[in-house]
Amino acid sequence: MKKHLVIFALMSFLLTTESLYAEPKSLSFSSAKKQLSKLYIDYQNSFYCGCEYRSVTKESGKGKKLAPDWSSCGFTPRKQEKRASRIEWEHVMPAHHFGQHMACWREGGRKACKKDPFFRAMEGDMHNLVPAIGEVNGDRSNFKFGMLEGEARVYGQCDAEVNFKAKRFEPGPAVRGDIARTYFYMSDRYRIRLSKQQRALFEAWDKADPVDQWEREKNHRVARVQGNLNPYIVNE
Repeated sequence: MKKHLVIFALMSFLLTTESLYAEPKSLSFSSAKKQLSKLYIDYQNSFYCGCEYRSVTKESGKGKKLAPDWSSCGFTPRKQEKRASRIEWEHVMPAHHFGQHMACWREGGRKACKKDPFFRAMEGDMHNLVPAIGEVNGDRSNFKFGMLEGEARVYGQCDAEVNFKAKRFEPGPAVRGDIARTYFYMSDRYRIRLSKQQRALFEAWDKADPVDQWEREKNHRVARVQGNLNPYIVNE
């Protein structure tokens, strides 16, 4: 019995080690979203607000969409009720951050970069994608994360704040560590520079909000599809 346990532990270690240093599969953004919908099937909670969501028929009667249950988290739309009625897959590190220094971005923005294999790999990396209420995703835009003093909550009980003038977005404490570890992963994997201020903020968030069970589970589920792990989650 002990021999079997040792062999199982060794195999798990080898699989984890292989996934840590493997070159990930390159998925398109649309393919990544389809995979993530399956991956989150038993954990359907929006990232910033913690709203439960489910698959429902679109208003047109054609096809399905993921719709949040606002009552499950006390969410109220700020302005765009229609967009707030759907779940979108949000890039934690926005496309603008990882694409703006590329030649294709300077030529024509995100649309022009769609043909670049390196950009497509970043855009479809599932470690950087989370389910978010559409309006919150839209309001966050490509704003940097930061701490905001005295900002009113504009989404009901959802612990997320935005300052449009300063272009800053403050997430709740429960997801700050998740954000930090995602940024560290993207920075290392794709050689994306983080400013000293960003790195210092994320290091503080990483310590204040340790890895939780779902974050570990998602990491391994993504690895089974994409072929690599986020080492900042594994090594916690």
